[in-house]
Amino acid sequence: MKRFVIAGIGGLVLVAVIAVVAASQFTLSALPEPGRTETFLATKAKRYLVHRSSREGIPPAPADRQASIKEGERLFGTDCAACHGASGHNPTDAGRWMYPRAADLNSPAVQAYSDPEVFWIIKNGIRLSGMPAFGRVESDEHIWDLVFYVRTLPKATPEGGR
Repeated sequence: MKRFVIAGIGGLVLVAVIAVVAASQFTLSALPEPGRTETFLATKAKRYLVHRSSREGIPPAPADRQASIKEGERLFGTDCAACHGASGHNPTDAGRWMYPRAADLNSPAVQAYSDPEVFWIIKNGIRLSGMPAFGRVESDEHIWDLVFYVRTLPKATPEGGR
């Protein structure tokens, strides 16, 4: 019995030492680019949490998608372009200075989100990132307009035209 207690204490000490060493290597500075492991783990966690959170409470999308896209383009210019850039592809200085950096909305990773997931992200934001929540300043209909417009971005030229 004593042997198990000593082994258990030894195991706890080893875990504590590993935790202290790992914590001493962590920095809150946003200057260095994150490593592959940090990026991988953060991305997987974000995708899982967005998927889980967006399964309920998403209102139905407006029926007139073309009108939504047109309104979404206007809203994008005022709500999103300040960080993501006019095209959604080239973040502004403010978007590049954030950590994590403002997403390239044309990227396959962003476009792989479902429409309800993009809606959830725009409405709720992403905690501990530069992505603000627009749920208190924009109506659900306007958020859907932005979702539909974001879907058109891969067809846009880098300068923001079509």
